[in-house]
Amino acid sequence: MGEDGSGTVLVTGGSGFVGSHLVKRLLERGYRVHTTVRSTADRAKVRPLREMQQAHPGRLALFEADLLREGSFDAAMTDCRVVFHVASPFLMPEKIKDGRRDMVDPSLLGTRNVLAAIERTPTVGRLVFTSTVGAIFGDYADVLAMDGAVLSERHFNTTSTVENNPYHYAKTVAERAAWEAEAAQARWRMVSVNPGLILGPSLTPASDSGSLFLLEELFKGYFFYGAPDFSFTTVDVREAADAHIATAENPDAKGRYIVADRTMTSFHEMSRIIRTRYPRDLRLPRTALPHWPVRVLGPAFGLTQDYIRKHLGIRFRVDNSRSVGELGITYRPIEQTVLDHYQAWRNQRAAK
Repeated sequence: MGEDGSGTVLVTGGSGFVGSHLVKRLLERGYRVHTTVRSTADRAKVRPLREMQQAHPGRLALFEADLLREGSFDAAMTDCRVVFHVASPFLMPEKIKDGRRDMVDPSLLGTRNVLAAIERTPTVGRLVFTSTVGAIFGDYADVLAMDGAVLSERHFNTTSTVENNPYHYAKTVAERAAWEAEAAQARWRMVSVNPGLILGPSLTPASDSGSLFLLEELFKGYFFYGAPDFSFTTVDVREAADAHIATAENPDAKGRYIVADRTMTSFHEMSRIIRTRYPRDLRLPRTALPHWPVRVLGPAFGLTQDYIRKHLGIRFRVDNSRSVGELGITYRPIEQTVLDHYQAWRNQRAAK
């Protein structure tokens, strides 16, 4: 994959929040793109991709693929030089009935199926693997034990389990499996992108993406009485897409890249940002909640005391220097990301 946008690349999960932005950026840079979706019959889900096909005639091909079906990525991968494995199951904790069945197996099996297809496709020279900061730490409290309490890519999440945070556990297991597969051969190289909570304008209709769901609770007024003191590592979806492309285009890119802003952002700060533009939106909290009501009421909202103890009020700095220095990522101000995210959410609700 040269810097001129030559060659054919595969994006798994092209109808998702990140995948659709990545496909769009790749087309704008001149690549021929193959992308997989679960069902081409889901017209609402694939509409943005159909529009991209019209805007870039002959350069975007859609394929149906199921993460859980062996051999399902072979056709889509044919002739591709780079594979961006973005597709991943994401369910909010309350939707997970069985952590292994609902999260770990699909994530690991999906990754294994993509890796097996890479083994069968001799043109592939690079895998860009979409992981998460959650494969670096399990709970926020873990980061406090790192050097200088700064999040760095040197660490792997060792505290999450199927029972405790199955999403982070699933992503960790999948990323480790991919690194093991890379180490076992010499033809293709892997780079992983480990983003924080991905925010920004969605190109696709309502998504299962956890980041969108989390903020929807804020926007709908669940916290109007006050924002609990939870903070997030964040990145704009457009920077996340650019980081994927940069890891593929830079021949020296290697290892893992944290793709997130250096400072965390809290629920309260997000609502303050939105209220500067929408001062009359009464659903947004005007105050930050003290910790004690969150400890008392948290369990009623599905938060365990253990989770509250390991996340409430905890902030840490993020070492994103590799993404800045090696990938050339410039992080836009969080204000712009949050406002674009909120505006896109309002537009989608108005269109329903």
